[in-house]
Amino acid sequence: MTGRLEGKIAVVTGASSGIGRSAAERFAAEGAKVVGVGRSESKLADLKKVIEKNGGTIVTVATDLSQDAGSAASIDTAISTYGGLDILVNCAGVGYSYREVRPNSMLAIDESSVEEWSHVMAINLDSVVNCTRRAIPEIRKRGGGAIVNVSSVLGIVGNPDAHAYTTAKGAIINLTRSLATAYAKDNIRSNVVCPGYIETPMVEEYIDYLNGEDYRFQWNPSGRMGKPEEIANGILFLASDEATYCNGSVMVIDGGMTCSP
Repeated sequence: MTGRLEGKIAVVTGASSGIGRSAAERFAAEGAKVVGVGRSESKLADLKKVIEKNGGTIVTVATDLSQDAGSAASIDTAISTYGGLDILVNCAGVGYSYREVRPNSMLAIDESSVEEWSHVMAINLDSVVNCTRRAIPEIRKRGGGAIVNVSSVLGIVGNPDAHAYTTAKGAIINLTRSLATAYAKDNIRSNVVCPGYIETPMVEEYIDYLNGEDYRFQWNPSGRMGKPEEIANGILFLASDEATYCNGSVMVIDGGMTCSP
């Protein structure tokens, strides 16, 4: 099936790599006009090259979504370039690999400074709040549309560390449910995807270990990590008109990880 987003205008954050990049590529392939948002100009340039080579339409915005100015630039670009907005995918965020940039960013709460906690929350939660706040009036002008937020299975289950990360991901789930109840009357659907461990740069250091023969079936009945495109498939469904009765849904895509004892 092709053209599932034909004529739609979509902002996809976190489009520099991983799940966000896969979602941007898939959206463009399905006919959407995409605004790809991320922090890395070079990675966004590569994304643009790939999408345009395949006949898709994209503009990119290199910005810091931990600041509201970044959210404004993202939504404003959709309006100024394409004339509106139908779909917002909030996928920007940092995870365990961010320790390379800020070593204390993924600690337990009693080891986290106020500064590190606030910084991670600004990237992982405030970016969602600010983009959504700005997107809703624009989506309403188009007669409705879809918001798809990307959380994590660690927003559902407990974790011994990375408490700022897990708190933000849990908040995204309940924010999504609240958006669903508030804006359904405007024909704006809000749903959330909760990936398990996916082969992205965010967890690169664990890929060999989690996929290893000695351990892979112990943590996941599917015996492997997921692929970014497998999450992009779920995001695409929730953003498309195939999901018109999905509102407030929490789609867990984890290979059965959260079913394991």
